[in-house]
Formats: sequence, structure tokens, C-alpha cells
Amino acid sequence: MMCYAGIDLHATNSVVVDEEDRVLYQKRLRNDLALILMALAPYRDTVQRIVVESTYNWYWLVDGLMDAGYRVHLAHAPALPQYSGLKHADDQHDARWLAHLLRLGLLPTGYIYPKAERAVRDLLRKRSQLVTLPSESAEAFLPTRSHCVIVAIALGFSKSLSSTIAELLLPSVSGRLIFTLARKVTFS
Repeated sequence: MMCYAGIDLHATNSVVVDEEDRVLYQKRLRNDLALILMALAPYRDTVQRIVVESTYNWYWLVDGLMDAGYRVHLAHAPALPQYSGLKHADDQHDARWLAHLLRLGLLPTGYIYPKAERAVRDLLRKRSQLVTLPSESAEAFLPTRSHCVIVAIALGFSKSLSSTIAELLLPSVSGRLIFTLARKVTFS
């Protein structure tokens, strides 16, 4: 008998199904490698492959399962097909759905980076996030900052202080334009 295992790391659900999709084991388990390996032990000789779904914290589990000799796949979460015509569509049944897709050969997978390359990959991903952060933050706060400048002018801040506010709070061209227009507004 061939078996397939699915682990939804986020929801801490684990399942083992046979070639007919009958559930042989299903349980919520703490994210503990020893506990997961113990749960899989009765199926050690029959588990063909294991799929793990996780968005960011999968290294420890995938490495541990591979070190234990299991053939592991990482589910590509954004590419997973939605439940279609199934009775259940929730965290409790995600692991079973993953095992089902794996068994059928329909599972979209992500690349499991070798351990030696992960640090560089993680640094590049973090750099990419940080590079986009200032522009995202500026765009998110632009309307609020322009309102603050208008209020500052209405409260009678001096021209030099208003210029300082413009330099500190409105570094973008559009922000300076808003500040310039706001300075021309007269309040009674």
C-alpha cells in the first residue's frame, strides 16, 4: 500500500492518506519535529512522499523530514487550486487536500533551496522588501502629511518652519507641490 502525507504547517494539521484517498491518520500536532516524526513512524515504509504547506517557516520541518529519509515537496501556496466541489474548504481539511493533490500528481511545488544557499536568498528577499518600503510608506502617508502641513499653516507657523516641515514631511515632488499650494491658501 502506498501512502501520501500532507502537513499544513500554519494550521498544524497532519494527514496520511492511502492510494484511494482514505484517511489513515489525521491530527493537529504542535510544530515539533520529534512529534511529527513519531506520528509518521507507523507509516514509514509506505509513505511515498510528503507535502508541506507553509509561507515562511518551513526550513526546520522540511530539513528534518528529509534528514529522516522522507521525500518532501513544498507546496506553492499561491498556485494551489481552490477547493472545487468539495464539502469542506477550511484549515482543518487543507492537509488532506494537499495530500490528495500530491497523490494525483497535480500539486504545484516550490523550490526547496539547499541549506547553504538559504542565507543569501533570505538576505536578498529582505533587501527587496526594504528597498520598496520607503516608497510605499511615502505613498501611504502623503495625504496625511499634506493635511498636517495645511493645519500647520493654518495655525500660523512661520515661513521658515513651514519650509522645514516641507523638507522633513514632504520630500516628494508631489508633496512639495501640495505644500506650495497649501501655503498660498489664506485663512480668515
